[in-house]
Amino acid sequence: MNALETSRSYFETFGRPMLERDFPQVLPYLAAGLFGSGSECFGFDDAVSADHDVEPGFCLFLPGEDVVDRRTAFLLERAYARLPKEYMGLRRSLLAPVGGPRRGVLRTAEFFTDTVGAPDGALTLQQWLTVPQHSLAEATNGAVYFDNFGEVTCIRDRLQTYPEPVRQKKLAGHLLLMAQAGQYNFRRCLLHGEEAAAQLAVFEFVKHAAAVIFLLNRRYAPYYKWSFRALRALPEHSLEAEIFEYLLTTGNDNALAEEKYDAIEGVCADVIDALRAQNLTDAICGDLEKHAYSVNDHITDAELRNLHILATI
Repeated sequence: MNALETSRSYFETFGRPMLERDFPQVLPYLAAGLFGSGSECFGFDDAVSADHDVEPGFCLFLPGEDVVDRRTAFLLERAYARLPKEYMGLRRSLLAPVGGPRRGVLRTAEFFTDTVGAPDGALTLQQWLTVPQHSLAEATNGAVYFDNFGEVTCIRDRLQTYPEPVRQKKLAGHLLLMAQAGQYNFRRCLLHGEEAAAQLAVFEFVKHAAAVIFLLNRRYAPYYKWSFRALRALPEHSLEAEIFEYLLTTGNDNALAEEKYDAIEGVCADVIDALRAQNLTDAICGDLEKHAYSVNDHITDAELRNLHILATI
């Protein structure tokens, strides 16, 4: 059982009974679940993760003080603190993690302000363009166990995917850098005898290609150290994760360099097919750079379309 499943079990065993018994008057205004930062909120935790921050618990979300006052919030905090400290092999830490509490009693508006910069999840265009993807992933990952008030669910629904013009703009930028690093600079670096620079080009290609795949799937990329796990979890793109791992972990001698270039071109061809399937490009060629500009040309919002193609990267 992973930590997300353990959290739900812990809530149903201890949290829900405590709320129904001791706080029936505020139960209609509460939400509970587990999402936010930490591998456990993505379902990526393992034996190594247990060395920090993974503990039995859940998040209890409260609306503003005009609905649930400070005293009630304080009593909820005390009640949460009295819940069992150990459960199914996990133990609650006595020290708060770096960055503040991740579990326990939280104000909804404060959580989403800290995570994405807006208390109600209503992002401006500028925020959509600049909020890190991993922050949006943290606002929408995990699970909500119940939401009687509806506020948390409404905010998460609002943040679930990029507005289409924003997705297109980000796609265009990542496609351009993917093309420059993989289709162009990788080989040129090797021709110059710059093997280390060629490997940097591979790194840049993989980074931007992974970003493209998440965007094509309308998913937010998590923090970089979990990106491969998240890629493998996508229904149709586990193969790309294996190709990316091969590109990053092999050298650039003559034989391998040709194999790696062929692998890069294969990924580009798959991406072009996906762009066409979603009617995102009109370009008819294998040059990914031309598809990048075609994607940008499809953006209906003139202000966004006319920004530099790399403005959101």
